Parts: sequence; structure tokens; C-alpha cells
Amino acid sequence: MTKEITGKTKLLGVIGHPVEHSLSPVMHNAAIAQLGLDYIYLPFPIEPQNLEVAIAGFAAVGVVGFNVTIPHKQAIIPLLSEITPLAQTIKAVNTVSRQNNQWVGTNTDIEGFIAPLQTTYKQDWSQKVAVILGNGGAARAVVAGCTQLGFAQIHVVGRNMQRLQEFRNSWSNSSLADKFQVHQWEELPKLIPQANLLVNTTPIGMYPKVDESPLSVEEIANLPTGAIAYDLIYIPQPTQFLQQAQKQGAIAIDGLEMLVQQGVAALKIWLQPETLPVEVMRQALQNHLGLEQ
Repeated sequence: MTKEITGKTKLLGVIGHPVEHSLSPVMHNAAIAQLGLDYIYLPFPIEPQNLEVAIAGFAAVGVVGFNVTIPHKQAIIPLLSEITPLAQTIKAVNTVSRQNNQWVGTNTDIEGFIAPLQTTYKQDWSQKVAVILGNGGAARAVVAGCTQLGFAQIHVVGRNMQRLQEFRNSWSNSSLADKFQVHQWEELPKLIPQANLLVNTTPIGMYPKVDESPLSVEEIANLPTGAIAYDLIYIPQPTQFLQQAQKQGAIAIDGLEMLVQQGVAALKIWLQPETLPVEVMRQALQNHLGLEQ
């Protein structure tokens, strides 16, 4: 049955450019239907030059809240009245809510990333080592998440020394500055055997290039048995990276769970429901992607 939309229906959404591929409407509208609320969640394609006028328009038409994806996660910050310390730390906003006639920005990617590590694979991380592949925007959320979990060591690995230094320097004013080290890709052979958590934040292996992996079979062969391999990519499932890691006896977590959990965290902010239909959101995405249960 199609939901009836009236003049009373409240608006939520996601902004990006492009945004047609976003899976957020699938899971959020499933959750809204389950909660029986008169809301709709829509994708809004907004070109960078139109960002400011779009946000003003959202205020004018009473949008309750929205998610932010590429390329607006940093560009939106000057347009908000307030951003949470967490979003300030990683210099990126992915969730905005309307509070007291002002836009407030936060970042739920961190909560999304750490959720399965706090629940399904709960353990004491204070003696553990995290190795993060890539040093882009997604890696920032992962560094913050690993810090929050209390990892003893966090190693960020990239291919471009200048970008790695910029990544390192960009945290210089935060409490995270002394929590992690940056390394060039060539140093991976000595890092992988130490890794209790190995995270791929690069787009290597994402659909349609499903046969690619950020690491060679030989490199992954040195991953300790029982380590967790976490890929932020959710199509395909599992990625080549996770398939290789599982063959080494690693535990695999894919990006679909992070997508679900950051969405759950956003809905909490916007709707403050007593319970959240997490399984309904997960199921809606799996059905949409044609994944076997």
C-alpha cells in the first residue's frame, strides 16, 4: 500500500550530488512506516553552488532534518548554527536537525561504525591495534570511532605522503592527535600481523569493480586468525577483501551494518522514538539489494 502524503506530512531527506544512488530512503521510509508516523524521507539532488539557497529553502518549508552525503559534508558546516564537538573533531557533518529554528549538525558515521564493534563483537579494545586503509573522509570517522573505543594503537595507511601528512596535521588541535600514526602503503607488511582490526575505507572493490581488493592475497595472509576485517563498502557482499580475510580465519563486517546503524542514530535525533525498528531497516536494505538472508 502506498503511503498517503498530505499537507501535514513532515519532511526528512538526504542531500548530495549525485544522490540518486542513495539507499537511505529505502531504510528510513521502511522505519517510518513501521513506526506509523506521518513523515516521508526524500533524496534531494543539490549541486554545490545551490547548497546555501537549498538550506534556506529547507528552513522555509519546515524540513525536520536531513542527511548529508558527498560532496556537502564539509561545505555545509559554515551554513549551520551549531555543530557538535564530534562533528567539529572530524570536520564533517552527515546529519542535520532543526532545533529552536536553527540548523544543528552532527556526525552519526562514527556511531554507525562502532555499533557492531560494541555489540556483536564486544571486547576490551584497550590492548588492541587498529589498521585503517585509506586517509579520506571515511577514515576520519573510523579514527574517531577507534579512539572512542579506546584502541591502544591506531595506524592509518595511505599511498600519498603529502595527503597523509595533511591528514595527520588536520587533527593537531584535537585530543586525538596523539592517538594515531600515519604510514605509507609500503609499511603494510609489518602492520598487518599486528592488526586486531583491519578496516578498508578506500573505494577499492566497490561495484562495479568487484574483483579488486586494496590488499593482495599475500598481504592478507599475514592477518592474525580471529582479527576483525571491516569493509565500509556494502556492494558487493562480501567484497573480495572480506572474502580473502575470511579465508584467513578473520571475522568479517561489511558496510551495510554501518549504513543501518548511522541511519538509526539519525532517526533517534530527528524523531526520538521509544524504540527503533533496526531489523526492519536492515531487512528493507537487504531486500532492496537482493541479498540472501
